[in-house]
Amino acid sequence: MKPNYRRCISCRRVAPKPEFWRIVRLFPDRTVQLDQGAGRAAYLCPTADCLHLAQKKNRLGRSLKAAVPNTIYEELGQRLSSTNTASPPNSVANPSGAKQV
Repeated sequence: MKPNYRRCISCRRVAPKPEFWRIVRLFPDRTVQLDQGAGRAAYLCPTADCLHLAQKKNRLGRSLKAAVPNTIYEELGQRLSSTNTASPPNSVANPSGAKQV
């Protein structure tokens, strides 16, 4: 079965659906929530750059055609910080101590 591809509203990257955060405008009450529900959805890369750009340029609000409360951005920021602290960066230690270019 072919994977479902989606596009990030911020950086326009195309990737399989599970690689993105899903933000949904619920039908019919037009409230916005994360991850689940039936209605219009927008997808966002789980990176600080995409989150900042989406908030700065109101890309979520425009693609969902609804006002996005600040609590949504705060929760996404918390998710981002929790994933950054849970997994250390993939860096290889240099035993010689020489600077790498």
